[in-house]
Amino acid sequence: MSTPFGLDLGNNNSVLAVARNRGIDIVVNEVSNRSTPSLVGFGQKNRFLGEAGKNKQTSNIKNTVDNLKRIVGLNYEDPDFKQEAKYFSSKLVKLDDGKVGAQVRFAGEQHTYSATQLAAMFINKVKNTVVSETKASITDVAIAVPAWYTEEQRYNIADAARIAGLNPVRIVNDVTAAAVSYGVFKTDLPEGDEKPRIVAFVDIGHSSYTCSIGAFKKGELKVLGTAYDKHFGGRDFDRAITEHFADEFKTKYKIDIRENAKAYNRVLTGAERLKKVLSANTAAPFSVESVMNDVDVSSQLTREELEELVKPLLERVTDPVTKALKEANLSVDDVDFVEIIGGTTRIPCLKNAVSEAFNKPLSTTLNQDEAIAKGAAFICAIHSPTMRVRPFKFEDIHPYSVSYFWDKQEEDEDNLEVFPAGSSYPSTKLITLHRTGDFSMEAKYTNPNVLPTGTAAEIAKWNITGVKLNDGQTSIPVKVKLRCDPSGLHIIESAYTVEDIKVQEEVPPAADAPEDAEPEYREVTKTVKKDNLVVEAHTFALSEKDLNSLIEKENELAAQDKLVAETEDRKNALEEYIYTLRGKLDEEYKDFASDDEKSRLRDMLAKAEDWLYDDGYDSTKAKYIAKYEELASLGNIIRGRYLAKEEEKRQALRSKQEASRMAEMAEKMAAQRKAEAEKKDDSKADAEGDIELD
Repeated sequence: MSTPFGLDLGNNNSVLAVARNRGIDIVVNEVSNRSTPSLVGFGQKNRFLGEAGKNKQTSNIKNTVDNLKRIVGLNYEDPDFKQEAKYFSSKLVKLDDGKVGAQVRFAGEQHTYSATQLAAMFINKVKNTVVSETKASITDVAIAVPAWYTEEQRYNIADAARIAGLNPVRIVNDVTAAAVSYGVFKTDLPEGDEKPRIVAFVDIGHSSYTCSIGAFKKGELKVLGTAYDKHFGGRDFDRAITEHFADEFKTKYKIDIRENAKAYNRVLTGAERLKKVLSANTAAPFSVESVMNDVDVSSQLTREELEELVKPLLERVTDPVTKALKEANLSVDDVDFVEIIGGTTRIPCLKNAVSEAFNKPLSTTLNQDEAIAKGAAFICAIHSPTMRVRPFKFEDIHPYSVSYFWDKQEEDEDNLEVFPAGSSYPSTKLITLHRTGDFSMEAKYTNPNVLPTGTAAEIAKWNITGVKLNDGQTSIPVKVKLRCDPSGLHIIESAYTVEDIKVQEEVPPAADAPEDAEPEYREVTKTVKKDNLVVEAHTFALSEKDLNSLIEKENELAAQDKLVAETEDRKNALEEYIYTLRGKLDEEYKDFASDDEKSRLRDMLAKAEDWLYDDGYDSTKAKYIAKYEELASLGNIIRGRYLAKEEEKRQALRSKQEASRMAEMAEKMAAQRKAEAEKKDDSKADAEGDIELD
């Protein structure tokens, strides 16, 4: 049975959650952190994923790719690309399909990977983390992504999950996942005919800011409005601080950290820590040792100075709030609570700005870092056939209107707006078309001019075949079932032809008709299903061939990473064995080996040590195992003698302790018998003393 897995795919850190033990648990990673850095690094032999990549980021800056979710589905010519590129230290390149990829040096060669591949590498890493920590089978996942993700980006993330060996049961908007978490675990929500509770969710993370308005009743949620600012997040605060210090250090120390990627990244990392310190303090020092050219730098920053640096950002705080309320047709007075999530909402000036925008105090009912992952895990559990969860229905909202187009025939229209902006999904619509033969349909955004710059208007295309006309027919009615699925993907669920047939239908008897009257029939026309049609979809999803190819590549890379890790473990085990055995040979083992054995073993250890730091420094797993076993062939004999003697001592001690306990018990029993005898004698003497003499 697969354990439901929820992934909050964050830009800086990702959070993992699973549904088990009648609750939702956050999964810690290999270093016991409750979040995992969302990045992929490449080395001489293997990849560095998550924590390992973060640890090596400064020294491996050019070959470490972060901000993964920002380049998924991004066109190289998109105006957003210039905005995103400044946050990357790795080289971003244009792929054959016009998308953005990353160029890195891996295993001594230059490689280019698509954003989907990079996301798959990271998802595979966190999947293995969950498997390792929970010892459970993980096949299904619900992934939380930004509300501003287009259909193409959602397909890309779903493909990344499949490459990682997972079944993406749902791609959910991150703030919606947090709202589900709120609705599921809140016990005081209105019921029945009571007025729904209106809650605004403000999520300000590492790279973006989203505001969603939801209406809650017990067991249900309806998202009323969502708005966002794609370029407003914690990284913008970090960069503002870094740029401030870059200018200061240029004047104060005559160094320009902008010319050195490693130096800039070290100051950026320090700026992130400084930002967190200033959330709890009014001022904080800042220093970096040997930032570049062997120069140590130091400075300080006050909270007021930080607020001045980010003033242009703070002026944009109210925009998503205003837009979300407008979409929901509500005012700030209609909002009952404002829940804040996302690490950046801990910044005092930002919290104050959000509170002022809503004109009410903020709530922190939800865990700011973990609410999204917990909601995603619950959503995954809803899709599990083997897990029972409390009933909870939720509907998200279409950010853009979507229309379906087809070939114009006769007097028919050639398109229809099926899913208007602001309508809820998942939803299904059934339309009827009159066709003369096989045809195609296409889904497009109705108003391309309102889309984010660079977003393609086309969503998907379908070829529908199997249309057969009867003799004398010029066209035939076709029913097409159109659906916006729970992941927000627009699909054609099915298509079939229908025909009108005449059938005899019994006429209901009149009220005054006798009970034994003969039933009357009339001829009526009924529309019935005739033939199922074949629907061939052409979407943003990878073809089966391309998907299988990428799965194979990822499996090869994962196997290589595993081999490198195991080889390093065997090398460390050999090194530890050499030093441990050498030390014990002069201490614990000295009485259990002959002089010849000691001499021979010392010689073997010296040779093994020389080999380990010379020819064997970069060897294979098999050779490390062979060297270990060569030393162990003699070392284990000596160790066996030592252990046998120690066991003999333990047995002797155990026997001595047992004999001592038996002696104590015998002595105790003898004392007890003596006491009983004395007591008996005393009783007898008392009895004799009671005899009366004449």
